[in-house]
Amino acid sequence: MTDSLSKTLHSELAGGKSRDQRLNDRAPLRVLTCGSVDDGKSTLIGRLLYDAGVIPDDALKTLARDSGRHGTVGSGLDFALLVDGLSAEREQGITIDVAYRYFAARGRNYILIDSPGHEQFTRNMVTGASKADVAVLLVDAQNGITQQTRRHMLIAKELAVPHIILAVNKMDLVDWSEACFEKIVADAGVERGDAVPVCARSGGFILNREPAVVWYDGQTLFEKLESLGNLSDGLAQQALRLPVQLVNRPNADYRGYCGTITAGQIRTGQSIAVQPSGVIGTIDTIVTPAGPTETAAAGMAVSVTLKEDIAIKRGDCIVSAELGRDEATAEVADLVNATIVWMSEEPLLSERHYMFRLGPTERAAQVMRVRHKADVTTGAKLAARTLTMNEVGECELSLSAPIAFDAYSSETRDMAGFILIDRLTGMTVAAGLLHFALRRATNIPWQTVSVDAAARSALKGQKACCIWMTGLSGAGKSTLADALERQLHASGRHTYLLDGDNIRHGINRDLGFTPEDRVENVRRLAEVARLMVDAGLIVIVAAISPFRADRDGARDMFKHGEFIEVFVDAPLNICEQRDVKGLYRKARNGEIPNFTGIDSPYEAPLKPEIHVRSDQHGIDENVEQIASTLMHLTA
Repeated sequence: MTDSLSKTLHSELAGGKSRDQRLNDRAPLRVLTCGSVDDGKSTLIGRLLYDAGVIPDDALKTLARDSGRHGTVGSGLDFALLVDGLSAEREQGITIDVAYRYFAARGRNYILIDSPGHEQFTRNMVTGASKADVAVLLVDAQNGITQQTRRHMLIAKELAVPHIILAVNKMDLVDWSEACFEKIVADAGVERGDAVPVCARSGGFILNREPAVVWYDGQTLFEKLESLGNLSDGLAQQALRLPVQLVNRPNADYRGYCGTITAGQIRTGQSIAVQPSGVIGTIDTIVTPAGPTETAAAGMAVSVTLKEDIAIKRGDCIVSAELGRDEATAEVADLVNATIVWMSEEPLLSERHYMFRLGPTERAAQVMRVRHKADVTTGAKLAARTLTMNEVGECELSLSAPIAFDAYSSETRDMAGFILIDRLTGMTVAAGLLHFALRRATNIPWQTVSVDAAARSALKGQKACCIWMTGLSGAGKSTLADALERQLHASGRHTYLLDGDNIRHGINRDLGFTPEDRVENVRRLAEVARLMVDAGLIVIVAAISPFRADRDGARDMFKHGEFIEVFVDAPLNICEQRDVKGLYRKARNGEIPNFTGIDSPYEAPLKPEIHVRSDQHGIDENVEQIASTLMHLTA
């Protein structure tokens, strides 16, 4: 490399510091490459690293060897191999995982994030975009803008990536046509100053200019990156945000609240508030990995102590309580508006319980409503009731308890970017961005009442609870529930039986048997049961409730010890033999779609409080088992 910029890069990288030391000296610019599959993202990163002179000699020898092995065009190097490390990626010639590469040049550090272009791996692109300072969106000059290109652009905009650069790649294959470049820029809807023609394979307009191309007099890709501001540069000037990740108690004399400052600064003697509780305190000491300090700023990991003895737990957020700063405190709500990027192959089900995670904050969450989804091609808002894989939509979420958050922007991503997790598999099913609290979250507070559930239960001389019986149709839930209520009633207990079939003649008469309707059916049952438990009753619910996630969601509505799951277990063939209603026969004949056990799954409880076998024991024996266990659990 003879270019002066390349020489500068070489000289800086020979300065004697390790890569980690250089990265610790300066905040890095996080650069995401995205776009459709085969548009040259990995090749562009590999070429940039090569031109920057940061590839060790042994890696270059390996690259030269592997380039020949993988049949690279002509005698050139296959720069994508520097990034596509997985064997599956090399075999298929695509990027599957998100790859990270680091280098330093001209007084600045860079983290290059190579995201997959294939639609199947869009979720991985979301991961990379969530922390990127700039997105370089690649487009193949021959193929132009594709649907996946638009999807990546939509996601980058929704995730508030501060800068988006359009890199029209493979320009050599269209003879560096200015007309072709201008058309793609117009189709993408970006300003010409935010676009650059490049050839990742040869390096044209990446680090060095292409002498034969006289019509483009703008910056090279690297010059554009070099001119951008860093997202983290202004974080220290924002309002304080310190999410508590750990309460540190090494001994009885020390209680430290540990976390990484995501915005603002903190100092000893500073007045702070703890959200969502709103409790006020004063910073006593600050400790960093380097030792005690009087001040700390955004990006630093700290452990702080307070002068006051107040309750703070993991997931709380320490903010400034100084007067005259409206932005000092975050929003607090349990009903929020959010944008969601759905990542799971299973569609989003409204009202199903998911795990919501915002930094160290965790809550049970339900998507109450999908307001609309985005058309990938036009960006238009389309009516929707659900989201499927790779779709982006605006939703309303209900959380099990209030959280502290900021409206999502390029500056406040750490306090507004969340994920949803499937409670059973532990897999991330969605990434989301919080926008604002729903008005009813703040305008309709909980009304304090004088007579509570404990008082109502005490008056009845019993401990209120919900006995939730689940099992296949024909397993004997209704019969067992009726016999149990008779015995409890005879012993002087105050009870109520909610039978799933009977409820469908009333408050659930508008629901069918689709997965979405089954989720809502269980939610309504649980809400009614919760109110009855609050009234001091022992409530027996007899419902198939086939999905574990929905039963777990029902359990979350109750206090610890109030929800008792009873698995009424019987083999499918026995249930069919007992089919007095003829439902299984109709399902087998295709007359009843989505019938549990036939063409819709039943997910048996993993750890129910009570497990009875209705095929092996009689009604009286099973009732006695439930009653004796119930007496022990509610003692």
